[in-house]
Amino acid sequence: MAASSGELIRGIDPVHRSRRKMLNKYKLFFMALPFLVITFIFYYLPISGWIYAFYDFIPGIPLSDTPFVGLKWFRTMVSNPTQTAEVLRVLKNTIAMSSLGLITSVFPVIFAILLSEIKSGWYRKLVQTLTTIPNFISWILVYALAFSLFSVDNGVINNILVQLGVIGEGHNFLASSSNVWVTMIAWYWWKSLGWGAILYLAAIAGIDQELFEAAEVDGASRFRKIWHITIPGLIPTFFVLLLLSIGNFVNNGMEQYFSFQNAMNKDAIEVLDLYVYNIAFANNFPFATAVSMLKSVVSVILLFAANTLSKVVRDESII
Repeated sequence: MAASSGELIRGIDPVHRSRRKMLNKYKLFFMALPFLVITFIFYYLPISGWIYAFYDFIPGIPLSDTPFVGLKWFRTMVSNPTQTAEVLRVLKNTIAMSSLGLITSVFPVIFAILLSEIKSGWYRKLVQTLTTIPNFISWILVYALAFSLFSVDNGVINNILVQLGVIGEGHNFLASSSNVWVTMIAWYWWKSLGWGAILYLAAIAGIDQELFEAAEVDGASRFRKIWHITIPGLIPTFFVLLLLSIGNFVNNGMEQYFSFQNAMNKDAIEVLDLYVYNIAFANNFPFATAVSMLKSVVSVILLFAANTLSKVVRDESII
């Protein structure tokens, strides 16, 4: 096909331009392909393991030699009173931990605002660095720190309280089930507050600076600028992360709770993910798989419910 005069004048070959468009079209796909492969391997491929929930599987015996039991393990959750009580206990812990996480999700917003108001550049970077580093510390090391502070015999806090006469003898804080939900959320935010504020700091940096300049010309105080400019600029980011957290409501993870659990606080600290882990390593793989399946289904339902809520409230979809 003959090239048009305009294309010839610009020196652009139509065939070359078509090939270039084709390459640009697939360039982003090939850039995302490695992440798609990783997602498939670590998130979708393990779904094939759900088949164990329908067999009376025992480790070491091939699945082909294992009797098929259908929905036996799902019925166990509701037909066995003891098992039902255990699942309800774990659900109570999970809902409590997740609810506290949602209630305190404003902490990174507040911290990001306070951090952005620090005028000294080097001091702001120092605070941000010191509060972000704990995110990269494993929960095992966090527990080691907690043990050195709160253990009965050699804990720093216990020794100080005893020497000051506040308490007569050391109190085993880590083995107590009282207030364990509050202490867990406190350790969580100590570890992740700085990391959670990064997205909000980026959102603050994206706010039009002319708005702050205009407010300053009008004589607005620092608090007024935060209330009328910074906070409204952060609300879209906050709501997106909040709705994603709602979709992830029953997924607390297990590393933190696994590190802090012991025989004394297990009843109050065991969440669904940790419960599945404990049941699986008690050689009840089928029941653990069944509980994990229901947890995944509930997570998907909550995610779509949060997405529907986002469409209704904000007229925007998050997925």
